[in-house]
Amino acid sequence: MDNALIIGASGGIGRALGAALTERGVKVTGLTRSGDSLDITNEASVAEVLGRLAGPFDLIFVATGALEINGAEPEKTLKSLEAAAMMDQFAVNCIGPSLVLKHSLALMPRKGRAVFAALSARVGSIGDNAKGGWYSYRTAKAALNQMIHTGAIELARTHRQAICVALHPGTVRTPFTEKYLDRHPAVAASEAAGNLLSVIDGLTPAQSGQFFDWQGKPVAW
Repeated sequence: MDNALIIGASGGIGRALGAALTERGVKVTGLTRSGDSLDITNEASVAEVLGRLAGPFDLIFVATGALEINGAEPEKTLKSLEAAAMMDQFAVNCIGPSLVLKHSLALMPRKGRAVFAALSARVGSIGDNAKGGWYSYRTAKAALNQMIHTGAIELARTHRQAICVALHPGTVRTPFTEKYLDRHPAVAASEAAGNLLSVIDGLTPAQSGQFFDWQGKPVAW
């Protein structure tokens, strides 16, 4: 791996990924909302910012995401469901990464191995959902998983050695999760980044379009 692009490079996992890749000698380009005026929910912004890059990138990693948006916490019951909150979740957790994928095609090499990865979450799994709740976040992540799976099919037609996957990082100690950790075991962002890179290192084109956890194990759709 020589060149990597990280979308959401100022977040806990994005920053840790950038540091880990830099230690490996990889040239890292990091994009953020505050530093680069990148609004992943606005296609004009995505097209303009990504259009300034030359590439090609062996790794494009979308490390963006949000659990609470505009003060709306994950719903515990259907009574708490609100259309605006659900649309916000889709904008950030599904539409944003989808737009990045669309505008990343020109930045990926046509020949040779390349990886497009987006942070998903196990709670986005329909098959693994036994607890319910968190309607908007779960649904947005499930939609992202479908986008990754479908995008991988198209990508394989033009980029035969490319890999497009959704990744669950496990429970990570970041400002994103601190209110919801409770007694759940969690790892530091640096450890999560190392785990994710180990998974990425081992992926093959035959695994493109799938959803993996931080151990490299497939997660049910």
